[in-house]
Amino acid sequence: MPVLTGGQIVARTLRNYGVDVVAGIPGHGIWSLTDAFLDDESRIPFIQTFHEQSAVHLADGYYRATGRPQAAVTSIGAGASNTVIGMGTAFTDSTSVLVVTGGPPTHMRGHGLLQELDRYTANDFPKVAEAVSKRHWVVTRVEELPFVLHRCFNSMLTGRPGPVHLEVPMDVQAEAADVQLHDLERRIPVGRQHPDPEAVERAVDVLRAATRPVIVVGGGAITSEASDQVLALAERWQIPVVTTWNGKSAFPEDHELFAGSVGQTGTMTGNAIASSADVVISVGCRFTDWSASSYAKGISFSIPPAKLIHIDIDPHEIGKNYPAEVGIVADAQRAVAAIVDSLPSKGVDRSEYLAELASLKQDWEEKLAGRRDSDRFPFTSQRPLGALRSVLPRDAIIVAGSGNTQGAVKQTFPVYSPRTHLTSGGFSSMGWAIPAAIGAKLARPDSPVVCVLGDGDFLMTSQEIALSVTAGAPVIFVVQNNAGYMSIRGGQRKQTSRHIGTEFSHPDGSPYSPDFAAMGRAFGIESWKVNDAASLEPTLRKAVQSGASAVIEVPTDRDAAGPWVPGWWDFPIPAYITDERQDEYHRTRATEQHL
Repeated sequence: MPVLTGGQIVARTLRNYGVDVVAGIPGHGIWSLTDAFLDDESRIPFIQTFHEQSAVHLADGYYRATGRPQAAVTSIGAGASNTVIGMGTAFTDSTSVLVVTGGPPTHMRGHGLLQELDRYTANDFPKVAEAVSKRHWVVTRVEELPFVLHRCFNSMLTGRPGPVHLEVPMDVQAEAADVQLHDLERRIPVGRQHPDPEAVERAVDVLRAATRPVIVVGGGAITSEASDQVLALAERWQIPVVTTWNGKSAFPEDHELFAGSVGQTGTMTGNAIASSADVVISVGCRFTDWSASSYAKGISFSIPPAKLIHIDIDPHEIGKNYPAEVGIVADAQRAVAAIVDSLPSKGVDRSEYLAELASLKQDWEEKLAGRRDSDRFPFTSQRPLGALRSVLPRDAIIVAGSGNTQGAVKQTFPVYSPRTHLTSGGFSSMGWAIPAAIGAKLARPDSPVVCVLGDGDFLMTSQEIALSVTAGAPVIFVVQNNAGYMSIRGGQRKQTSRHIGTEFSHPDGSPYSPDFAAMGRAFGIESWKVNDAASLEPTLRKAVQSGASAVIEVPTDRDAAGPWVPGWWDFPIPAYITDERQDEYHRTRATEQHL
């Protein structure tokens, strides 16, 4: 058996297990581990980020674009703590990332050495990581590492995905032992989890009796690569399909059965079809408040009286927010395939239902066109998205930032194949989009990657645009500049008719904004500011055709900045607001079906 240091064990194992990139900042608490990535036997490209949060987001974006987990590494103390937002994002959205942090030497725990959290118990950072990771480990001996590492990958690659955290103390990184590295193929199960045949039979019985069924597709359908099976079910039984935020791209949006998205910032068509359905087939969807309009009956869903067939790999989600007529714990691909195989080969006549769908889609298109095709300047949020779709190839990847941009992309930018729309759905982390887009480009270098985000989001991790140069990962960054956190301002104004802390302003109240095009050029990236409607498409086309990184600043109207809100979100109204908003809030809240 080879004699290897703890750092060498980690590095060689990551390479053996198929890790393509490691991102992070090599602080003093991880030096002995990162040094091993320079060995020929364990050499993996190291992507030096400028913030530890971004390292996790980069690995997260890589996973979302490919389904293959990557690694983020950093030091102890502040460096480790900076990974929490990244882990929280991956945990909420069920994406796999291995986060490796250093730790205080085992012989010095509890002494309060530099960066140790020790006032409650010695070395408390693992407790912080525990809430945002699927599993976490703290190794205390070099000999433990081969076993713990295959446990890390087993956890990430089986069941419901999620980030895992591994703390390797500084002395364990440096010390050596005779060890045998483990073969991952012999440490994880083979195949996918199939559904119980009885559950499939019951689901088919429910579906056969449906007159207005709908399929709601969540991020789990993409993770399980179930898009073909969902398409087959939809076509076989003529069922409209709606998507959640993370389910967007699981179903081709130019298909006649595509009804749109659901939720607070869903589409009018999607909410109308889903809320009037008598049977809802959920594929990898956990029914968050966003996608279910805070469970207000009849806005996004009506469960009950609608009957729910709930498919999920995680039994925790079955029945959590809605009662399930049939709960199926299984891999989504296998469960949907089993339902398709059990249905009659010939579906039923849904011509009237589908005619209604077509009419609703036409109405939505006319409404959408008013903003998407508008030449007002500064732009609506939708106008650059329509232009971008027209200049991008069908399989381009769009990475959407949080806030108004996120909702506008969801409603306005059609995508056609899995893993071509990436967004931070559940956590909606500002600062996620830029490093995640870099990760997606590293994962799929032959696909154009465009990152669309607001100026507030951009400023959270703007320094990471440098990675498009230093990592050789050209991304186009489209910054919708409305000089503030306009999504937040919109919510404040709707609730209280006033706002605070959301506009970027000079002391005299006039809008303040950095020169984003100049920022891009300062990082060595060709950059433009679009100054009129006529130059929008030509500028975007020039950037796409160049194949290089670009920053494009798009002035966006503060008061025409957001998506439509056809759904509902439970925003409690302060008691001192006594007008009709208070009454409307309590009326709608009384219809919530989550209790």
